[in-house]
Amino acid sequence: MNATADSSLLRSMAAIALACTLASTSARAGAKDESAAEWLAPKWFNEWHDGLANKGLNFGATYIADNIGNVSGGVARGAIHFGRLDLSVDADLDKLVGWSGGRFYANAFVIYGRGLSRNYVQNLATISEIEALPDQRLYNAYFEQSFFGDRLNIRAGQQAADVEFFDSQTDDLFINGTFGWPAIKASNLPAGGPAPPIAVPGIRVKAALTDQITAYAAVFNGDPSGPGDADPQIRDHHGLAFRVNDPPWVIGQVRFNYDIDIGGRPLAGNFTPGAWKHYGSFDSQRFTAEGLSIADPSGSGVPAKLRGNYGIFAVIEQVLYRPPEVKDNTTSASIPGVTAFGRIAYSPPDRNLIDLYLDGGIGFVGFTPGRPLDRFGVAMAYMRISNTARILDLDTQAFTGVQSPVRSNETLIEMIYEAHIKPGWLVAPYFQYVFRPSGGVPNPNDPSGTSRIGDAAVFGVTTTIRY
Repeated sequence: MNATADSSLLRSMAAIALACTLASTSARAGAKDESAAEWLAPKWFNEWHDGLANKGLNFGATYIADNIGNVSGGVARGAIHFGRLDLSVDADLDKLVGWSGGRFYANAFVIYGRGLSRNYVQNLATISEIEALPDQRLYNAYFEQSFFGDRLNIRAGQQAADVEFFDSQTDDLFINGTFGWPAIKASNLPAGGPAPPIAVPGIRVKAALTDQITAYAAVFNGDPSGPGDADPQIRDHHGLAFRVNDPPWVIGQVRFNYDIDIGGRPLAGNFTPGAWKHYGSFDSQRFTAEGLSIADPSGSGVPAKLRGNYGIFAVIEQVLYRPPEVKDNTTSASIPGVTAFGRIAYSPPDRNLIDLYLDGGIGFVGFTPGRPLDRFGVAMAYMRISNTARILDLDTQAFTGVQSPVRSNETLIEMIYEAHIKPGWLVAPYFQYVFRPSGGVPNPNDPSGTSRIGDAAVFGVTTTIRY
């Protein structure tokens, strides 16, 4: 079957599933928990769906469509359409079978289309967080148990790390994938780590130590798709690899909630430091096993294997303003007001492409007259190419005699407006500008190898329908 036929089939499957199943996880994170049920589905279907939910079995669906165009820079100019249908089932085992504190959750993706980053920009921080190879893919499938009134929660099964670890609520407004799962993890961990579109078997523990302090710890299988040269999404075809024997990846963090007084009113904030460690092997960014530069033609060109890897990170999020009539004093990014976030991460440069990561942004809710749910914001991310990788670029110049580009960093800025058209229907136009895609790698369209990929200007519109 050719690519066009595959794409048409996937689009048809998505449309049929949305119309007939109407079964989702959170869509664009941070949006208010509203549903398109009242206008999208007939009354009898909603009554049937709600009846099951009252008994503990809740089906959902989220359809996300991206229309994006690259108007300058990158490796090609053009516009594309791609999308993802997310189907889920959430089972409250207490209501279903009397199992107190038990829950089972599973969801699957139907993905179609071609990604802009992969085909037009070739940057590190994926322009759209839903970009992936076309597939029908199982994502989450886990059991969860709560104890002591939910002060202790244990989750086991196939799951992702991006929702709870190294995350804030404000960053969920933005479309670029790095604001969901930071590029320092997506680039440095095998197969990108446990984040869309590949979840991983693991165990996560969350403990509310006090009303203000919550600790998180998890251990995941360290390679979502296993060894091989093919794309990880192909090696873990359909999300059914279920690998459990690879060296583990361990991550932990502690979230501290606090209030500060701004203008005579307490406003919520949180600070979350954390760290991770991987017990597998990682490629040297410069040397072969013989101690020669990877660029040295007299050597094997095969990177040396370095044992283990680690990273440290921190997140801060702060409410800057809430209207006087708003009583909710939390950092929820869907409540009217102004909220800001900042994140920083570091990993050792000898075995990681990115050694320093910084991002931050600000979100505004309820500032458009007559549209209290609409949000807008601006965010920026900085990814520094490790010093070891930069020296390899200098080695390449020395051995080839070509003044090829030396990578430095990839930096991007995103501006977005999220409009709530109807309950459960969001339309979000946005603009992104990518400075030095992939840190400034040579442009594949330049036979001389002396120029880098140009800065990319991207315009897009994301549509989300959630039932």
